[in-house]
Amino acid sequence: MTKKQTKELIDALNESRSSELAAISQYMNHHYECKGMESLTVKDLFRAQALEEMGHAEQLAERITALGGIPTLKSGTVKRGKTVKEMLKIDCELEQKAIKRYKAQIKLAEKLGDTTTRRMLEDILISEEAHADAHEALLS
Repeated sequence: MTKKQTKELIDALNESRSSELAAISQYMNHHYECKGMESLTVKDLFRAQALEEMGHAEQLAERITALGGIPTLKSGTVKRGKTVKEMLKIDCELEQKAIKRYKAQIKLAEKLGDTTTRRMLEDILISEEAHADAHEALLS
């Protein structure tokens, strides 16, 4: 890869890292703030997903560093839901954006011939799709 291509990939990975940092906060806030009978089914889900997002943020930081970049510390936008249903909707939207972003980044890594990054992103994508499926199932 050229320096320009490497920077493009690092910037894309940092965009995802920023979103993952926001997802950690958002899911943990929903875990803490989830109340009522409806919360019993999702409270632990929010926590588990936050921990998975933490793993994604770590993987991204390690890959960014391996590519010669500096992992961002900046978190993306965190949204708060007031009800369990609203929390699930907000989190589902977050996952749909992540899925779209990771699919684009997989194509970028493929185009640049970076198999390691592509495979890492594919693994993260599988997890994000599972999160979205869980939210959609709970909302239906």
